[in-house]
Amino acid sequence: MKEKSIELLNKAVADELTAVHQYMYFHFHCDDQGYDLLANLFRRTAIEEMVHVERLAERILFLGGEVEMVVGDEVKKIHDVREMITLATEMEESSANDYNNWANECSANADSGSKKLFESLVEDEERHFDQFDDEMANLKKFGENYLALQSIERSKNIGGEAE
Repeated sequence: MKEKSIELLNKAVADELTAVHQYMYFHFHCDDQGYDLLANLFRRTAIEEMVHVERLAERILFLGGEVEMVVGDEVKKIHDVREMITLATEMEESSANDYNNWANECSANADSGSKKLFESLVEDEERHFDQFDDEMANLKKFGENYLALQSIERSKNIGGEAE
C-alpha cells in the first residue's frame, strides 16, 4: 500500500527535478537574450518546483521511504523562446495529468495524505500551465515585438543605472 505511494511520490520527485533543471536552463538563456519577464517567469517556476520536491520528499520520509533524487529527463537544449514555452506548457500539462491520476491511485490505496499532496500539486501545475499559455498567447498576438519590448525595457533599465 504505502510502497505504491512511495513509488509514485518518487516519480514526481524525478518529474519536478527535471522541471527545475529545464526551467533554470531556459531562465539562463532568456536572461542572456534580454527577455527579463520570461527569464523571471522561468526562474520563479523553477523555485516553485524545488518547493514541490521538498514537499514530496517530506511525504516519502514520513511514509518510511527513501527519496530517490533522480532526474527524469535530460535538459533539452532549446534557445528559441516559442519552443521553450511550448515545452513548458507540455511539461506542466503532463505533470498535472500524472498527479491527478496518482492522487486517484493513492486514494484507492487508502493514502489520503499523498492524495491531498498530489491534488495540491495539480493546482500548482495548472497555474504554471496557465502562465506559460498566457505567454504563448502574447507571442502569437504581438509576435517578435513582444520579445523586442522586453529587450528594450532591459536596455532602458541598464541605461538608467549608468546615470
